[in-house]
Amino acid sequence: MSGYLTTHVLDTARGCPAAGLRIDLYRIEGEARQHLKTLTTNDDGRTDEQILPAAEFAKGSYELVFHAGAYLDAAGVPPEEPRFLDVIPIRFGMSEAAHYHVPLLLSPFGYSTYRGS
Repeated sequence: MSGYLTTHVLDTARGCPAAGLRIDLYRIEGEARQHLKTLTTNDDGRTDEQILPAAEFAKGSYELVFHAGAYLDAAGVPPEEPRFLDVIPIRFGMSEAAHYHVPLLLSPFGYSTYRGS
């Protein structure tokens, strides 16, 4: 079995998928942070391709950066200066060749994540 990485972003305040949210993927090695790619969520709150497909999978530490502030601005959520949630980094490890699913449940004043399936 090969490993790969996916996500799903849901806007829990509006009760819908978070479409158009930018996500950056980084590989973490010690203090170094290497940008691997940038993707945007589709109308279902998912990316059109796996964030890290099997052909690119490697065990290690990673970081997904969700650009929540720009999404909330585009969604018409009244702005505050500064926004309570702007950029949400989630750092995690992938220790085996498996499907890693890192969803984000988002609202203007809170978020949660977990290892999904």
